[in-house]
Amino acid sequence: MNRIAIAASTLAVAALCTGGPALARDQIKIVGSSTVFPYTQAVAEEFGKKSGKKSPVVESTGTGGGMKIFCQGIGEDKPDITGASRAMKKSEYELCAKNGVDDITEVLIGYDGLSIAQSNKGGPMDLSKEQIFLALSSEVPDGDKLVPNPNKKWSDIDKSLPDVAITAYGPPPTSGTRDAFVELGMHEGCKGLDYFKKQKGELDKKAFKSLVKEKCTPMRQDGPFIEAGENDNLIVQRLEADPNAVGIFGYSFLYENQDKLNGVKVGGAKPGFDTIADGSYGLSRPLFIYIKNPHRKVISGMNEFVTEYVSDEAMGPDGYLNERGLVVLPDDKLKQMQDAAKDGTKMAAPTS
Repeated sequence: MNRIAIAASTLAVAALCTGGPALARDQIKIVGSSTVFPYTQAVAEEFGKKSGKKSPVVESTGTGGGMKIFCQGIGEDKPDITGASRAMKKSEYELCAKNGVDDITEVLIGYDGLSIAQSNKGGPMDLSKEQIFLALSSEVPDGDKLVPNPNKKWSDIDKSLPDVAITAYGPPPTSGTRDAFVELGMHEGCKGLDYFKKQKGELDKKAFKSLVKEKCTPMRQDGPFIEAGENDNLIVQRLEADPNAVGIFGYSFLYENQDKLNGVKVGGAKPGFDTIADGSYGLSRPLFIYIKNPHRKVISGMNEFVTEYVSDEAMGPDGYLNERGLVVLPDDKLKQMQDAAKDGTKMAAPTS
């Protein structure tokens, strides 16, 4: 951290502590992941009821968008907390540090499945990760080369799959859900194909990693994959309207819409609390909140809000977040996160 950044951070905190407009802010500001949003919103409402203070303002900006806003600096006009459906990246941590946000607590709040879902009116599907990649990737193998994805129907990939057009609604590139889906679904799917297995045998580790990132990340843009924005409720509505379509979003949205939607099996396992927790459902990921510690001292109710968020009543096995679809942490990990959140433990710098 250079002296200019340290000085800027100090002055920003000092500004927060002065009498003027800074102290007029009596509401916590939270941004971030659309997947974490309903959990944070639930805690915000509970906090408002119990404390008598104003409920925090919670904005769904996507994980990447939330990180950019969160890392802009310290001050009354900057958010206090951001939610994320993946861990903070090294580049984001460095942006934060550059802008004086160098004291952050990372809290793993639980786990979520990246559900592939369809209308209850649709026919059942069981997809491998390789089939997911072949349906949604911009390029796919054809012998010893990659070509623009020619697959229009699921049956083009495998005759056992439905003879209907591939239509998949998914999150935009700014979403942590998109990042996690690419890593857990697309990358793992492409690595399972013979073309990429051959490349792995011929390339060194660094070159193969670069190949996967370059060729297995881009989603197709010729129609079958449709970016549906950060509002997962819109995907639910579109799936209701088209029984042949599938949607990609966090398990909590599938859980909340079980009367309308059905989870698509991946590798023989349906998304659910048990399959996400034990890892048998292959599209699962951790969820986080990141807390700007200097703001705890000057933003009314922050410590109390954090305590509510990590309480047994919220994050515990029978907590109200579990009732909303969050897969809870094991007891020892839960205790570790509760202590870190309450103590304001400074996170270590990410390595990637």
